[in-house]
Order: sequence, then structure tokens, then C-alpha cells
Amino acid sequence: MSKKKPKQPSNTIAQNKKARHDYFLEQKFEAGLALQGWEVKSLRMGKGQITETYVHVRDGEAWLIGANISPLDTVSTHFVTDPTRTRKLLLNKKELAKLHAAVSQEGRTCVCTSLYWKKHLVKAEIWIAKGKQQHDKRDTEKQRDWNQQKQRIMRQHN
Repeated sequence: MSKKKPKQPSNTIAQNKKARHDYFLEQKFEAGLALQGWEVKSLRMGKGQITETYVHVRDGEAWLIGANISPLDTVSTHFVTDPTRTRKLLLNKKELAKLHAAVSQEGRTCVCTSLYWKKHLVKAEIWIAKGKQQHDKRDTEKQRDWNQQKQRIMRQHN
């Protein structure tokens, strides 16, 4: 008689799937987020959205711009809640230097692809990315469709 472990809930809060479509992702970083209390509660309830986010590096600090964390209805009225405020990313100096050097190059940007829990902390997965042209996006779609078709053919033969 074997005991099955209970299924772990996903630690992903929000994903930016559009970033994989619009950019070639080159180098990954993990950054902490400086949040207020009501934001953490909202993220626990799944009220975060990062579809149009990017990272801006200035004055030796990295900022997450465009993330939307909707406040809960139960948030006290004496808090000023701005759902789209810029949030500070917590990185060490070497990582900030790499980000700054990469973003200063022509055609490079830094995007956030997901927010997730790591123990009790909220982490952001950020990537140095290069923008795709329209023909690159079509090539990616063709390749994905062909891979799906290969999988179907393999299943039919087995």
C-alpha cells in the first residue's frame, strides 16, 4: 500500500506568454520584488497581471514597469492603492551591471516573464531579450505547428 503525496499547488502567480512570442530570450535573472502588504495579499489571491511589463534600469537600480496588481475589496480605505505603480526589483550589483550593459546595446530590452513564490517571497523572472521581426514570429509558429504535427504522426504509428 503506497501513500501518494498530495499534489503541490503551482507556485506561479502570473506569466507573460506574449514575451516568448515577441522576443528572443537570451539571459535569465531572478529578482526579488519590493512590495507593500496589500500587494502581497492580492498576489496570494491571484490578482497579478504582467502582460505588458518591462524592466527599466536607471541610477544603479532596476524598476518593474507596467505590472498590474489589483487591490482586494477588503483593503483598508486609508491605504493609497495604485495598481500600476513602478516596483523596485532587488538584484545584486553584478546583476545590475550586466542588465545595464545589455540594455544599453541597440535592440536589447529587459522583460519580465513570470512572477512566482519562492518559499514566502515573491520573485520575478526577468530576461534580457532581443525583439523579433514579423518573419521571425512566423517562423516560430511554423516550427511549433510542425512539432505538433510530428507528435501526432508518432502517436498514430505507435
